[in-house]
Amino acid sequence: MQERKGIVTFKGNAMTLLGPEIRVGDKAPDFRAVDAGLAPVALADFGGKIKVISCVPSLDTPVCDTETRRFNQEAAKLSDKVVVIAISMDLPFAQKRWCAAAGVDRVKVLSDYQDRSFAQAYGVLIKELKLLSRSIFIVGADDVVRYVRHVPEIAQEPDYDEVLGAAAKLV
Repeated sequence: MQERKGIVTFKGNAMTLLGPEIRVGDKAPDFRAVDAGLAPVALADFGGKIKVISCVPSLDTPVCDTETRRFNQEAAKLSDKVVVIAISMDLPFAQKRWCAAAGVDRVKVLSDYQDRSFAQAYGVLIKELKLLSRSIFIVGADDVVRYVRHVPEIAQEPDYDEVLGAAAKLV
């Protein structure tokens, strides 16, 4: 598996991402994750929608909590042509509990814990931590990647205005 260094850090320490580098203009890779009920979910399940995919290390950490809550608030303002997806390695049971406690109901929360399909297809698996790096992908309704951002320091939030602006341009 391809190893990519120098893209992200965690608390100042360089991390290694496993998998391919996904670029704007690429066909979005398919993946298999699971929802809170352990039902399989794939890219095709969001066909015809603009997909804002927020990759987070763990919903049970402060930055991931803040990021997912913020995207949940912003999702209410977006067109019905847009779906916001948060994906992590957290177990579906923990994700379900967290969503209920946080009132997150507009973001589709998925778990990649079973076979790391998303992590490997999108090149966001952190070798040293076995978690997803904080990254954002926007995939058009045509399943072409339109935006990619790896947050350089995993312990920091993404630029929400930049992400939402990029999604708005596709509507």
